[in-house]
Amino acid sequence: MTSRDGFQWTPETGLAQGVPSIGVILPPTNILSSSALYDVIVIGGGYSGLTATRDLTVAGLRVLLIEARDRIGGRSWSSNIDDYPFEMGGTWVHWGQPHVWREISRYNMRTELEESFDFSHGVNHFQLRTTQGASTMSHEEEVRLDTLLASGLEKFVNVDGDMGRKVIPFAHDAFHVPEARLYDEMSAQDRINIIALSLTPNERASLESFILLCSCGTLATTSFFELLHWWALCGYSYRGCMDALISYKFKGGQSTFAIKFFKEALATGRLSYAFNSPISSISDQGDKVTLTTRGGRQYSGARLVSTIPLNVLNSVSFDPPLGTQRAAATNIGHVNQCVKVHAEISSKDMRSWTGISYPFNKLMYAIGDGTTPAGNTHIVCFGGFNNHIHPEEDINQTKQAVESMAPGNMDIKRLVFHNWSKDEFAKGAWFFSPPQLLSTSLDAMRARQGNIVFANSDWAVGWRSFIDGAIEEGTRAAMTVKEELQPAPALRSSL
Repeated sequence: MTSRDGFQWTPETGLAQGVPSIGVILPPTNILSSSALYDVIVIGGGYSGLTATRDLTVAGLRVLLIEARDRIGGRSWSSNIDDYPFEMGGTWVHWGQPHVWREISRYNMRTELEESFDFSHGVNHFQLRTTQGASTMSHEEEVRLDTLLASGLEKFVNVDGDMGRKVIPFAHDAFHVPEARLYDEMSAQDRINIIALSLTPNERASLESFILLCSCGTLATTSFFELLHWWALCGYSYRGCMDALISYKFKGGQSTFAIKFFKEALATGRLSYAFNSPISSISDQGDKVTLTTRGGRQYSGARLVSTIPLNVLNSVSFDPPLGTQRAAATNIGHVNQCVKVHAEISSKDMRSWTGISYPFNKLMYAIGDGTTPAGNTHIVCFGGFNNHIHPEEDINQTKQAVESMAPGNMDIKRLVFHNWSKDEFAKGAWFFSPPQLLSTSLDAMRARQGNIVFANSDWAVGWRSFIDGAIEEGTRAAMTVKEELQPAPALRSSL
């Protein structure tokens, strides 16, 4: 099954749109009539929508899932090319992320995780290329770089003399601390300017590249508070960041996880679904909610759960209109315009390679992330935000950016990528806030509006912008709707 999403390039075939994925759903709909009144309509088949759909159908409610794409997963999905998964969006998970780990345990997938890094053989080195020059070091020597980055990060986050612990003592309740909200007024650039004299040139280059890898915006458009929030979630340590953010992934790819939610919901017999169905408008009529697709089909339900991402909400017409603050937030949007390019290269030894190329390359950070069945090395590269690139528009430029990560070592056999910036149903990669957006609008983004409940990782209170945050939001939405449509029976007195 091949999705129309994503791109693949090989020397033999050239550039082609669409990559295979087990997340593609066939047939694309099981609806026989559009006249039914559903208990709940869920818009979006990413992890928020899948969680809400699964929980609601299991609870006994009749659910309609509407998805604009031909697949599930939203911004987290994997291709399956020659029996090897390339993660097109969200990838890494960790047992410290409670909602993810609950679901991994539910589906008995605890042994399905593997480490991205393998330094047991091969070149076993790290390359750092900055305006200060280039250096190559073994991963044992790279401890010095870890110390360098850790030192820079600690200076960056240490606003309270306790590495952020006093300012954000509860990472899942950060905005109830007035001192923490003040830091949402600042950009990452503002904070760097404050500590600039304490940073060595290499500390600063390492720190800036890490910040940009997190936000995929610019230093000036990146909320300092959101970085503090990530730091707190990761246990207030550099090692915690590395473990939680980029170390553990599913052996078979994200889609092997997402499909479990869909199949469980489908097995209840209470799930109707329609893929390839972009939404045009949503009307809350008081006694029901009716949505209209671009193709003119209409569906109605007692409640509606919208998991449409922040950057896309203003492309759908709402009646009544979105509240003033939510509308303002969606017009501002988040800043992440990450480009993620996978390269399959011939060198087996590059499996133990990592590198930074900043700020002059269009791709900035890359790691050896696996070995394909052909025995080639899988390299995953991130960048584009400091020197933007649309990889499908000039494939030679994209190849050059990959090759520039490790000159002379990138014999490219395949490129695979998804351009999230030009994806009309995402308009960016994972959520990352500009200054002031969260302090002014987080509560408004989370608020319901009439019979519509809004659920998306973009406004989760915990691992916001992560798969865990998406599951958190889907769980919250499902419980809200379930309690309204299936109120708990009154307790009988034992007397």
